[in-house]
Amino acid sequence: MYRNEMKPPNPSSSFRKSPRLSPYLFSLLAFIVVVTILYGEDFRCILYQLDSGTKPNLSSISKTKKNSNNEKVAFAVRKTDQGGCDLFKGRWVWDESTRPLYEESECPYIQPQLTCLEHGRPERNYQYWRWQPDGCSLASFNATMMLEALRGKRMMFVGDSLNRGQYVSMVCLLHSLIPDHSKSMETSGSLTIFTAKDYNATIEFYWAPFLLESNSDDAVIHRVSDRVVRKGSINKHGRHWKGVDIMVFNTYLWWMTGLDFKILQGSFDDEVQDIAEVSTEVAYEMGMKSMLRWVKLNMDPNKTRVFFTSMSPSHAKSIDWGGDPNGNCYNETTMIEDPQYWGSDTRKSIMQVIDKVLSRTKVSITFLNITQLSSYRKDAHTSIYKKQWNPLTPEQLANPVSYADCVHWCLPGLQDTWNELLFHKLFYP
Repeated sequence: MYRNEMKPPNPSSSFRKSPRLSPYLFSLLAFIVVVTILYGEDFRCILYQLDSGTKPNLSSISKTKKNSNNEKVAFAVRKTDQGGCDLFKGRWVWDESTRPLYEESECPYIQPQLTCLEHGRPERNYQYWRWQPDGCSLASFNATMMLEALRGKRMMFVGDSLNRGQYVSMVCLLHSLIPDHSKSMETSGSLTIFTAKDYNATIEFYWAPFLLESNSDDAVIHRVSDRVVRKGSINKHGRHWKGVDIMVFNTYLWWMTGLDFKILQGSFDDEVQDIAEVSTEVAYEMGMKSMLRWVKLNMDPNKTRVFFTSMSPSHAKSIDWGGDPNGNCYNETTMIEDPQYWGSDTRKSIMQVIDKVLSRTKVSITFLNITQLSSYRKDAHTSIYKKQWNPLTPEQLANPVSYADCVHWCLPGLQDTWNELLFHKLFYP
């Protein structure tokens, strides 16, 4: 807010008799000062939104007081999105003026599996595309606004390596505003924590590819082909999530081992394990319902926001988009232009499970439907331009398609858009 500072008295008039201040005027000034102190933050929020061309969400501003000491909820709270523009339907537009949102070389937190330029990618066109929804605009990501919203709070991404990519993207979008001495990132087991000390805030990632307890829970050694998930075991991980203010879940890729999936009925410590095989769709629905049950029991919808990010598509079969039957995302530098494209690597039956479960729940959760818009981006994968887990054989080097990563995404790139969508839904639901 602007401050009205009184000018010092004119020395030549210091002995003049000053007129007495009207008691009515004094009362009015006192009232303005009190209102400014109590509601200055709301006024700043309104002024910011007016300046950015976005209609202020007055309903959320009027509900900002959340406890007896008048602590403010720094982001809009709303059960479900109603009406308005569908941010997830649109097109990609070339934009060299605002893209990329940061430089790969300027963010030290990007894992070497995602630094495509550093590992020899010869072009960077994948960095210059901006998502444009049909009929409306996506709010520009405002790092200052996001950090202020996180002041004194915890934000956590829970899921697999794709959710970790979105987490790293969020850190890269924010870290340049934080002095080097006031930020840190530490990893202990499944939990990675980025701390912004001046804001008393943390942005965290928790490795739980199924959300439930599984035999793939080790954050480093988890390449298990015969995957098993323990039924009703979300609290094994969930105890680390309590107290989070903004939660972003994802789970999909690790369930895709075939048409059926193994569910452990008892404990992994049992000498004789009771394992049932059910369809992948049934198993995935069980996981989704466990997540929603945990949210209902552990998160206050009036104080927190919960998001679920949909399936991240892969591009392992170029025949899907009319390419070489033996190819994949390797050497792809343009996107898919068919607006109806849906790759065979993205199981529609799982999307139907997500739709069924979320449409029937009364739990307050926001769905980030990144699947279709990401499906067009066969150009944005890390492909061969990443640190390899193991030394490549001569046979692999002779056939780059054989080791191209068509699952993960280069940063900066597509996953920054996921966080723009998250930002928009967080503040302008």
